[in-house]
Amino acid sequence: MASTDLDANRARALGQELVAIHDWLRTELTRIRVNVTAYAAGSELRPTQLRAHCTAFCAALTRHHTGEDTAGFPALAGQFPELAPVLAELRTDHQLVADILRRLTELLDSIGPDNADTVRRELDGLAAILESHFHWEERRLVQAFDELDMGTSTGEELLGVTVAVDRMRSARD
Repeated sequence: MASTDLDANRARALGQELVAIHDWLRTELTRIRVNVTAYAAGSELRPTQLRAHCTAFCAALTRHHTGEDTAGFPALAGQFPELAPVLAELRTDHQLVADILRRLTELLDSIGPDNADTVRRELDGLAAILESHFHWEERRLVQAFDELDMGTSTGEELLGVTVAVDRMRSARD
């Protein structure tokens, strides 16, 4: 296969990588929500377990949005200037999500039976916002990411994280 064919296949895969990242983040957020609900109902989960899982999720989501804002979106804007308004709105969403993650982190620092419902409600709000954000971003950007001339950039640089779907499934199960 010629180098240009490899580059085209790599770029086409970038849009699918975006979807895979979003799917993984959705799954992890669902797991956290289930665990917090169970904790609020009196399960034997320890607060340190909840904090650790949520901290890892928040870090991954932040890396993803930072990668998009600093590398992926500028690359798209350079090749597809008509996406500028969409990219600006997505960056605004990223700020809103970052604010929620800060509140969530503060709540998790002191999670206990008395505030577990508040944490759950914050997670529910985050899930609703992320679902809308991910859906719109996928609808508007997957094709552009698939057509993007990536140059020497990697998917991880452009999207902030990378997802090996099979590896994640085995680690999760």
